[in-house]
Amino acid sequence: MIQARTRLIPADNSGAKSLMTIALPGPTKKKVASLGEVVNCVVRGASPTGAVKDRQIVKVVLVRTHKEVRRVDGSYIRFDDNAGVVIDADGNPMGTRIFGPVARELRDLGYNKIISLAPEVW
Repeated sequence: MIQARTRLIPADNSGAKSLMTIALPGPTKKKVASLGEVVNCVVRGASPTGAVKDRQIVKVVLVRTHKEVRRVDGSYIRFDDNAGVVIDADGNPMGTRIFGPVARELRDLGYNKIISLAPEVW
């Protein structure tokens, strides 16, 4: 589960070095986000040749969370870190590579481009 001001590791090569969650879109009472949800983040440190710039506000889809998530079959999935992929307005990733595993739940949510770029899907 991701809250406001949570630090995320960028799981793509968009140029961001660190991401900090600033807002969770949706109802005002919503406090946490989970796998596959889109959050607003600010870029904290960026590569000078990257697609994103330092202190830029971007939309990020969560691909890994440290908090376990229950699947429909009753199993749980948990990762070692909190990571996200920077996306554009159409939901396509801004980077051309995805690093590390991503959750299978992204396929059901329509992020097929992220699934196809990922080296492994858990």
